[in-house]
Amino acid sequence: MKPFEYYSPQSFDEAARILADRGAEARALAGGTDLMIRMKRKQWLPRAVVNLKRIAGLRDIALNGELRLGALVTLNELISSPVIREHFPVLAYTAGKMAGVQVRNLATVGGNLCNASPAADTAPPLIALNARAVVVSSRGERVVPLDEFFVGVGKSVLAPDEILREIIVPRDDSWRASFIKLEHREAMDISIASVAVSLHVSGHKPPVAGCEDVRIVLGAVAPTPMRAKQAEAILRGNELTADRIAEAARVAASEAQPIDDVRGSAWYRREMIEVLTRRQLLEIKS
Repeated sequence: MKPFEYYSPQSFDEAARILADRGAEARALAGGTDLMIRMKRKQWLPRAVVNLKRIAGLRDIALNGELRLGALVTLNELISSPVIREHFPVLAYTAGKMAGVQVRNLATVGGNLCNASPAADTAPPLIALNARAVVVSSRGERVVPLDEFFVGVGKSVLAPDEILREIIVPRDDSWRASFIKLEHREAMDISIASVAVSLHVSGHKPPVAGCEDVRIVLGAVAPTPMRAKQAEAILRGNELTADRIAEAARVAASEAQPIDDVRGSAWYRREMIEVLTRRQLLEIKS
């Protein structure tokens, strides 16, 4: 690992000033589970590392009309939080499918999102829940819908001097959400493909007959986590029949933009998106 300057600011203002001064040569440290590995492999060679862990509030989980999820909330905190387990169980379930216990003690929601991997597992369920990212810098703050946060492989809307402060998730108990990932192993593995689905079920008791609104989000099958908007349109405002669900799943697979790599072929990923989307829609309506 090459030498670097280390900073440990205690406020957003201080962190923002450092990042603004150092620009693209600085990297923010959240959990460090990805950053440290990439630095050791010399994939990333920052001249400055800015540790965000001493900034107050970044590990808060609060529910007051909306869920406010601090960027440094760890995956294990997502799993164990009574608030998350009761009101947003899909997030606890997703975190439990990521990495192993030791990694989950360090890995953070914000780090997973800011790495902007197409296979970031927290992204599909948060996008399905219509989450928003609160981003701060020395210029102030801005709020970005999470489905607009990712712009390419490893690239987000964050400028070099910006910090992800928190994720805001609307609380609406009339929405039901689920997540599924395909992987070679049960844990410690990157998704081959993943699907998150949220369904607006206001006015219906299970089993759900009609679909008032829906969000279908695909992971690991495009340069960024993506919504399958054409598939959503097939379901929105219609009865959730088996045939319509099957059609939506086929369309979702056609919207995917997978690649061939060591974990799976593009053809296989596309086939699996159809299977996973159909499975999640059938499960969530029952």
